[in-house]
Amino acid sequence: MEVSTELLQKHIQQAQSGNQSSFNFLLDSYWNEVYGFQLKKTQNESDAEDITIETFSKAFNKISTFDPSYSFKTWLIAISKNIHVDLLRKRKSSIQYNTSEEDAKVYRIADDAPTIEDTLITEQNLAQLLRDIKKLQPHYQEVIHLRYFQEMSYKEISETLAEPMNNIKVKLLRAKKLLAEVIKTRTR
Repeated sequence: MEVSTELLQKHIQQAQSGNQSSFNFLLDSYWNEVYGFQLKKTQNESDAEDITIETFSKAFNKISTFDPSYSFKTWLIAISKNIHVDLLRKRKSSIQYNTSEEDAKVYRIADDAPTIEDTLITEQNLAQLLRDIKKLQPHYQEVIHLRYFQEMSYKEISETLAEPMNNIKVKLLRAKKLLAEVIKTRTR
């Protein structure tokens, strides 16, 4: 969808002022372009969706740094590319490559089974996370619960809550941002 420069600049400025409907407008206008770009790169719908969500999350968090002399779409795609590169690096570093004398590749996979201490810490962290989630407004609690605890897809959440999928995506982005603020406030 082609957006006029004037309308785009208006919504960017309003988003920089915290206007939620402008964030929705920007998400609706550019979601398919960023998602399509990542789908071609990753060949995986889940990865493309996760990267696209993270792209908008980072872009919206840093929207005050956007330089209007550049294309907004190009800025989003650049953020998206960086997130994809980071994802590839994380995956690559989780598998270490060793070469024997015969140049045969051997994959060493670290034993990541949690220790008793790890399990205890995880349970304590989960309990604290649940307390932090309860500090959010009920509609944000609900969308986080459905996505991360019931592991529903955006489509399933959309159908469950009888809301458009783009609203669910934005609501989840907003919920994660608010939750991060709650956690940051608690840990200060």
